[in-house]
Amino acid sequence: MSDRRVALERLGALFLQHFHVEVPSPDTDLLETGMLDSLQLVDLLLLIEEEFGQRISLQAIELDDLRTLARLAELVGTSAASTPDARAVSTSSEVRPRRPEPVRGAAVGGRRELNHRG
Repeated sequence: MSDRRVALERLGALFLQHFHVEVPSPDTDLLETGMLDSLQLVDLLLLIEEEFGQRISLQAIELDDLRTLARLAELVGTSAASTPDARAVSTSSEVRPRRPEPVRGAAVGGRRELNHRG
């Protein structure tokens, strides 16, 4: 089975599992049909990073790259990732998680004093 076909199947399963949408064809425009809205678009990019282990640079893609499963498969395809014009900028193994920053006013030692008015 070709890399593109595998990517299409994985993307279709991703849409079904996370968005509860069955995409009728790889060339269906997900935005024009309303199958994908702007918030889901952000979720989709995160899901692709998790599922395919590729971080997608927002500067390297255009909205049209996210319109159809076929275009998404090209975006995440292993053949595309290995070319000099690759749009995926790094794999998840290269991405280091950021440490959470402490919350201002957070309790020290697990205790926090409450300001009670009375």
